[in-house]
Amino acid sequence: MSTVLLITHGLVAVALIGAITHQVLALWRTAPATPNTFFGRLRNVRAGSYADAVAILYAIDFLLGAIIYASYRLEVRPYLENADLYIAAGSFETKEHLAALGLGLLPAYWLFWKAPALTNHSTERKYVTLLLAFYIWWNFLVGHVLNNIHGLP
Repeated sequence: MSTVLLITHGLVAVALIGAITHQVLALWRTAPATPNTFFGRLRNVRAGSYADAVAILYAIDFLLGAIIYASYRLEVRPYLENADLYIAAGSFETKEHLAALGLGLLPAYWLFWKAPALTNHSTERKYVTLLLAFYIWWNFLVGHVLNNIHGLP
């Protein structure tokens, strides 16, 4: 059962990576996107249209990660410590903290994107989105590497 949850957790994370990456690239573009290039098409989206998807996918991914967390603590972490892979174990500790910070940041992120009266907060919107994107990318990469080192049995 934990393998199915881990795969689902990874698939939701891939969808979340796609949504937040599109949003960040569209939000931080400095010049008008040229629609006939790959990066032009990637950046040529309405950044605000991803806010609901990012918030929902983040919450689902966090919940799936919380469900499989006990299996990680009992099966994978002791292996990492016994194999003297302290950097890998510490990276997951950072992943846990960033996931919790991202969950706490999610209401502000959603508020900045959904409240139409806050149009003068575009700078805050950019930095909150960029910070959330960093958390998401870090968590995805660390989770992927740790699963490659020793996945759940």
